[in-house]
Amino acid sequence: MEVNRIISISAGFMVMLSLGLAHWMGQVDLSHAGWLWLTLFVGFNVFQMGFTGFCPMAKGLRLFGVKNGSCGTSSGNGKSCC
Repeated sequence: MEVNRIISISAGFMVMLSLGLAHWMGQVDLSHAGWLWLTLFVGFNVFQMGFTGFCPMAKGLRLFGVKNGSCGTSSGNGKSCC
């Protein structure tokens, strides 16, 4: 498994875990906090992207004509953007 996928899985899991723990500890009521559902949705998408490689935002950006970058890959001069 690649480093980027492990990072995505870990980051998504931590976002969902923090929301779940805050809810179970009584600090957040997810049944009434509408914007926290967005956080959960984003965390889940980052998590699933680590396993499947599918990113809904990347697909949407490609539909608008945004091209893929070369971040994380080596370009002709031997440098990467990261």
